[in-house]
Amino acid sequence: MNSIKERKIAIIGAGHVGSHVGYTLASQGLAENIIYIDIDKKKAFSQALDIFDSVVYLPHRVVVKSGDYSDIDDAEIMVICAGPLPNPNMTQTRMDTLGDTISAMKDVISNIKKTKFSGIIINISNPADVITHYIQNKLNYDYKRIISTSTTLDSARLRRALSEEINIDQKSICAYALGEHGESQMVAWSTVSIAGKPLLELMKEKPEKYGKLDLNKIAEKGRRGGWEVFEGKGSTEFGIASSLAEIVRAIICNEHRILPVSVYLNGEYGQKDVYASVPAVLGKDGVEEIIELNMTEEEKKLFDSSCKFMSENYKLALNMR
Repeated sequence: MNSIKERKIAIIGAGHVGSHVGYTLASQGLAENIIYIDIDKKKAFSQALDIFDSVVYLPHRVVVKSGDYSDIDDAEIMVICAGPLPNPNMTQTRMDTLGDTISAMKDVISNIKKTKFSGIIINISNPADVITHYIQNKLNYDYKRIISTSTTLDSARLRRALSEEINIDQKSICAYALGEHGESQMVAWSTVSIAGKPLLELMKEKPEKYGKLDLNKIAEKGRRGGWEVFEGKGSTEFGIASSLAEIVRAIICNEHRILPVSVYLNGEYGQKDVYASVPAVLGKDGVEEIIELNMTEEEKKLFDSSCKFMSENYKLALNMR
């Protein structure tokens, strides 16, 4: 007789993002076992203990502990959120942190190689798309089983920015930020819809409400959303944790749900050997299908430019010592 298996998630990195990721997973009942691993063992222990203390008042039972890489062999999902926070006095883009994050990833990758872990990897560490590609390459990992949160959060920020302009709840808006989780991301406005109706059609049909929308300004507001949070409080926490939880739920519950995540493109969108954020169907085995949106020629050029930027930085990452 087979026993019911507990869902186990390992979190690599117990800082601002990692702490909120763990609490969100616990509070939403997405795992029965959460393991924190961090080079700062005392911080990992404290974060785990703090969340574990809250479980008695949460609706779901979960065991939260700190450990080491020997504890992840049987984990279903690994969340990587290790690495430095941007320096507000020096950092202008997420890509500026590439060198420091690669230094942290070398240790993480070396330790993962010593384990029997074969689950799904979700990377948050920035620059998210390039770092995910780097990890996939160095682990020689099945690219359908390693993704990044990437523009999952940027897309939420985009929907919020559009919602504020048209006074319609963001949950009724379908809009994706695509490409890089960073400055080169773009919005395929030709694919944005409100309750299934294309936004560009609404702009023509109801010019008094939609016709004066400044789409470039809205896209920039979505793109800048993370920096606004960072400049005010020094880190982003709640938004990224909720975005990560949505991805975990899609995988753990085998939802076959479409979310904008960074995936390996192997011919899709005319791109090869690059990680970029596009709508993808997620289930228990990771990426099940990549949805190719019909972009305009201008939108495709913006997307191609974003992919080229990430490819160039990926090549730089591979040569970093």
